[in-house]
Amino acid sequence: MTAGSRGDVAPFTGLGHGLARAGHAVTLVTHGCFEPLVAGSGLGFHALPVDPRAELESTRGRGLHRSATDVGKMLRAVGIVRAALARMTDDLVVAAGKSDVLLLSGSLGPVGHAIAEALGLPSMGTHLQPLSPTREFAPPLLGGGHWGAAANRLAGHGVNLAVERVFSAAVPTVRARLGLPPARLGTGRRIRAGLRLPVFHGFSPLVVPRPRDWRPGLRVCGYWWPYDRDDLLPARVREFLDAGPAPVFVGLGSATVPDPERLSGTIVRALRRAGLRGVVQRGWGGLAAAGEDMLTIGEVPHAALFPRMAAVVHHAGAGTTAAGLRAGVPAVPLPVQFDEGFWAERLVSLGVAPCAVPLRGLTADRLAAALVRATRDPAHRKCAERLGARIREEDGVAPVLQAVDGLTG
Repeated sequence: MTAGSRGDVAPFTGLGHGLARAGHAVTLVTHGCFEPLVAGSGLGFHALPVDPRAELESTRGRGLHRSATDVGKMLRAVGIVRAALARMTDDLVVAAGKSDVLLLSGSLGPVGHAIAEALGLPSMGTHLQPLSPTREFAPPLLGGGHWGAAANRLAGHGVNLAVERVFSAAVPTVRARLGLPPARLGTGRRIRAGLRLPVFHGFSPLVVPRPRDWRPGLRVCGYWWPYDRDDLLPARVREFLDAGPAPVFVGLGSATVPDPERLSGTIVRALRRAGLRGVVQRGWGGLAAAGEDMLTIGEVPHAALFPRMAAVVHHAGAGTTAAGLRAGVPAVPLPVQFDEGFWAERLVSLGVAPCAVPLRGLTADRLAAALVRATRDPAHRKCAERLGARIREEDGVAPVLQAVDGLTG
């Protein structure tokens, strides 16, 4: 069960496919617009009614652009998520009633665990970000960084309190509907923090080592790669790649922007100033580029495209960050909000990216300078290639499969 953007869904197609290949019957429960992602994977699909892109493009969703800080964005997001949860609860209950085990992303954890408790089902967390408080880094949802050990952990608990507010209306409704007594104060927060349940994290320990102050049961597994029906690029993409030197990919995934035309112009000017060809992905932001040295694309498997890039410029969402690392190419992160600053900082600290260039205040000169460093300094490519080779050797599905086998065998 997961909710959010494409990046919150795609990794679970790969995790589910791995479980299905091992003999489990797996159903992905998420927004109906993502059903095409499971085609050919052997997974069932249960649609949730909310369209996340429509929510982001609504008046309330566009309000996120007016917040200059991650704290402000989080407070605005509370109302969006609470309204969406109210519309999804019935389908979550129906889907759970047909299941033996619930695997829950961080975005639906408290509601999912309440449903599991009511139905007598085992459940576990499957998170794409490190959500449990730690002294080792500040909360990823606030952009990460290091504020000092005590402040890091305190802020982590503060974020969990804010997240509990998001679910404060949905969890009592679920519990009452399913005949459970009211939850004690803080129950949702304790569940989300993973104090009673196992939580598996779908990222590499080479990228985020397991914090030393996490309790047993919080495991860092390795990445869960999205299931791709094939690794073929469209003919026009192959033709563009073969027509000249390796280009740079630019994409913002599911991030929306207030002025796509202006941002697209900035990106094209930066690429040309750096002497680079570009492959620009429209994404939810509606980016576009024209000219013989530019190609605008829709959805293309990152696993097939990224290895042929000179560098990848992206919003540093968890999924796109992972795809770039897997491909072993340098990056220029343009973090927009929430955990993207955290992943951008990781790319810089690993030597894969020369610097982060936050999207707010982006200029063609700043992006061009970062592109020159990423593509012409061999140190970044060497770091990326070494790290990519090690990440490709990891099996992030195996620990989850072992746990599921233990619950169902």
